[in-house]
Formats: sequence, structure tokens, C-alpha cells
Amino acid sequence: MSFFDFLTLLGGLALFLFGMSLMGTALEKRAGHQLKSILGTMTSSPMRGFILGMGVTAIIQSSSATTVMVVGFVNSGVMALKQAIGVIMGANLGTTVTAWILSLTGIKGDAFFIRLLKPSSFVPALALVGVVLYLFQKNSKKKDVGLILLGFSVLMFGMETMSGSMTGLKNEPGFINLLLLFNNPLLGVLAGAVLTGIIQSSSASVGILQALTMTGSIPYSTCIPIIMGQNIGTCVTALLSSIGATRNAKRAAFVHLFFNLIGTVVWLTIFLILNGIFDFAIADRAATPFGIAVAHSLFNVITTVMLMPFSRQLEKLVTVVVRDSRKEERTIFLDERLLTTPSVALEQCRKGAMDMAKLSIDSIRLALDMFGKYDETKAQLIRDYEDRCDEYEDKLGTYLVKISSRELSMEDSSEVTEMLHMLGDFERISDHAVSLLDSAEEIRGKKLSFSGAATRELGVLMDAIREIVGYAYDAFCFNRFDEAIMVEPLEQVVDKLTKELKSEHIQRLQKGECTIELGFILADILANLKRVSDHCSNIAGCALEMSHDSMDMHEYLRSVKSGDSEFEDYYKYFAVKYSI
Repeated sequence: MSFFDFLTLLGGLALFLFGMSLMGTALEKRAGHQLKSILGTMTSSPMRGFILGMGVTAIIQSSSATTVMVVGFVNSGVMALKQAIGVIMGANLGTTVTAWILSLTGIKGDAFFIRLLKPSSFVPALALVGVVLYLFQKNSKKKDVGLILLGFSVLMFGMETMSGSMTGLKNEPGFINLLLLFNNPLLGVLAGAVLTGIIQSSSASVGILQALTMTGSIPYSTCIPIIMGQNIGTCVTALLSSIGATRNAKRAAFVHLFFNLIGTVVWLTIFLILNGIFDFAIADRAATPFGIAVAHSLFNVITTVMLMPFSRQLEKLVTVVVRDSRKEERTIFLDERLLTTPSVALEQCRKGAMDMAKLSIDSIRLALDMFGKYDETKAQLIRDYEDRCDEYEDKLGTYLVKISSRELSMEDSSEVTEMLHMLGDFERISDHAVSLLDSAEEIRGKKLSFSGAATRELGVLMDAIREIVGYAYDAFCFNRFDEAIMVEPLEQVVDKLTKELKSEHIQRLQKGECTIELGFILADILANLKRVSDHCSNIAGCALEMSHDSMDMHEYLRSVKSGDSEFEDYYKYFAVKYSI
């Protein structure tokens, strides 16, 4: 190999690694919503967990990313350790997809169909399509597809470049002596583990091995231990990510390590013993990219078949290695590790936002009840809920800002923006609940009371508020858009009611049936209730906007108020229902 061949090799390696990273990032971005639905099928069944892990890894093309994600889920308390075991096993098999794709570089033959399967034939066409989609299309989905095709094209071109530059190595004495060194299985395992640990991708290191086999000088007896070592090396990423995590998260990382360690020890021992007895002819045969893909998949399949029935024992083993401590641990709901997969991190945020929404809505309902019958315990609950909503808004808002700095699809980017708005609305509703509580306590403390008419009118308005907060909550948490469209007309009725109540109060004040002091309290109550309905309108509008992709909320609100028959029907219905 000449100096210039070496430079070509480095260039090919750089393109290969960049292409793999580009394709993986683009796939993850495009598959964001699919990932959410896949991860929603989490179950305690090891087999379904295995399918889940395999599917996610096949989508994002990285077992390291999947296991880091699993560590984050376990650390967040979303996934139990026993669930994580099946997912990790599936991730090991899912990562073999890349090796099968790269094995196309080893196809030989002059037949037309065979030549079409060669990367040198179809990659240029894919690259052209990718460039057209990425540069000339405005649709974000098409641009993402273009980026996937470009990443794949760069990956395959880098693979071809590496393979071509290595063909001269078969006549290099130094390279042959290096191969003789790796005839020692333990050194082969070590070499595979170190290489994968450095580049933190078993798919990439297997691809490099496939490129090396193009020299025709590396036998399967050398490749098999290296492949096993590569599976061990890919555990480094998860182990590093578990630093500072909870005990169960550390255990999940060690499950990944022990899965590959046990598989390597058992199957390498069996292979060496059987090869010593039967002297397999294939052991000394020159490996091919296709053969590497087969060996990589076979190792993970037989290791999974061997260890799947012993999932509980594997769980006990990692529990012994990472022991329980007396120190109490706090689950980290918004784990930083999940940011490696923004769509998953966003789904975790949504779950937190739903918890916050429930606290906010519960607080306003409790506050409304305070005007009927004051309760010290419920009053303290309202203040506790408001404090927790403040904490949720701070933590979720900070986390969402971090997500927004990542590569996001248009849908996810829109959801981040809308969720940030809704968090503020839910937090303000809890603030208004405390303000209403203060008004109730002022009335109680000063031993004041509204007139019978004012109490009845206020009760009608409060019933409308109870209904509107329920619609807003259901629209956000359960995607009930049939209820979301009822919020705006009801909000208009609430506005009308507050004006009517103010007018009625002024008339009572003129007749001497009410006091100025009660008038100030009533004004505060009406202002808080009106603002609650305004925030509900914002929440429902955001929920509808997310359901209609890029629909502008303000444009929607303008349209529903300007002669929309459905809006008018709902407005008339609520106006009658909540008339005073």
C-alpha cells in the first residue's frame, strides 16, 4: 500500500463514518413519531420487548443509541429493569441490519441484475435523488428523505473507497504479520472491543471489518472473535451514559455488557472446541462482507436464544454486581440521556406536562369549591399544587429548550413551541386558583357574604368555568378535538357573563343591596375567572394547531368567530345553558 493509498483509505473511512452519522440522524428525525408509537407498546413480556428493541434499532441504525435510551428510561422510572432486558437483546440484533446493507459491496458478477445490486450502480442515482429532494424541495419531510438518501450514499461511497484502497494490502508483509497476530482469539476479541469502544458504534466497526475482508486475506477464524469483541465494545456507550444514574439504570447498562460477554465466552469456547475437533473448512476460508453479516447476525441470534429464557437470572446477576444501597434515590423524570433521541425526550415531556395539567385543573376546581364550603386541607392542597406547577413549568421549560436545539422534524418542532405556550397557560391557571382562594379567605375572614342573586349568578359563571377547564384538559391530554372546538364559543359566553355580572353588581350597588368592599372582591373574582377561560382558549387553540400541523392559531380563532356555523351553534347552546 502506497502513501496515497493510505490517504484514500483515511478519506474513505471519514466519509463512511460521516455518512453513517448523517443517515442515522436523518432516520431518527424522520421516524420521530413512529418511535413514539413503537415505544408506547412497552410491556413486561421479554419477547415483545425484544421486538421493540429490534425495531427501534433498525430504524435509528444504532444499538448504542437504543441502549442509552433504555438507560434513560430506566433512570426516569418509565421502564422497569425486567422490561429493559428484552429491549437490549433486541437492540443487539437490530444493529445487524447495517452489516447486511454494507455486504452489497462484496457482490460479484457481470449479469445485468447482479450489477444493479452493486452499490456502484445504484448509489449515484440515490445521491442524485437525495440532492434534488434536499436542495429543491420545501416540504420538510421530503428534505429529510433527501438527507437520508445522501447519508446512505456517502456511507456506501466511503465503504467502496475503503474497500478499493485496501485491495493492495494482501501483498503487504506487515499486514500479513498483523493478521497472524490476530489468529489468537483473545487478541481478536480485544481488538474488536477496543476499535468499537473508540468509535462507539458496532455497525461502523463491523463495516470497517467488511471493508478489510475485500483484501481476501482475512479468514473466518480471525473475523469471528473480532465480531464478538465488537459486540462487547459497543457496550461502552451505555456504560458511560449510566455514570451518575440510578442503580437500576446502571444495571440496565450492565445487562448489555453481560449479554455480550456471556455470549462471547460461551460461543467462542464452543467454536474453538468444535473447530479443534472437526477442523471446519470454513474457518480457514477468506471472509467476505456477506459472510461477516451472516456471522454478526448469527452470533446475536444464538446468544438471544440462549439467554432469553434466563432473563430473570440475568436480572439477578446485575443486581448482585450493582448492589442496593441504603441511600434513597430520586427518580429523574426528565433524563438528559433521552435528548439523544429528541422525539422520545419530547414524549417524556408531554407526560410531565399532562401531570402538570392535572394539578392545574384540580387546583382551579378546588378553588371554586372554596366559595361554597371552605376547607383548610383543600386550601393547602391548592397552594401545594401551585408550587408544584411552578416547578413543572421551570423544569419542563428548560428541558424543552434543550430539545429545541436538537435536530427535529417540523411536527416535533411545532409541538415543542406549542407545549411551551401551554405550560405557561396551565401555570397561570394554578396562579389564578390561588388568587381565587385568597378571595374566598377574605370573604370568610371578614365574615362577608354575597346577596342571594349575586351568589346565584356567580354559581352560573363558576359552572361554566368548570366545564371549560374540563374541555381544555381533555383537548390537551387526550386529543379530544371535538371538545377543543367547544372551548372558544364557551369562552365568549364566559366573557359575556362577566360583563353581565358586573352590570348586575352596579345595579345592586346603586340600590344599596351590596357594598363597595364586596364589589372589589367580586371584581377580583370575575377578573380571575375570565383569565382562566382565556388560558383555556389558548390551550385548546394550541391543541388544535398541533392537530393541523402548521395551522395558525390566530387565523383559526378569527375564522371561527366570523360566521362559522359550528361556532355559532355552540355559542347559542352555551349562552342558553349559562344564562342568568
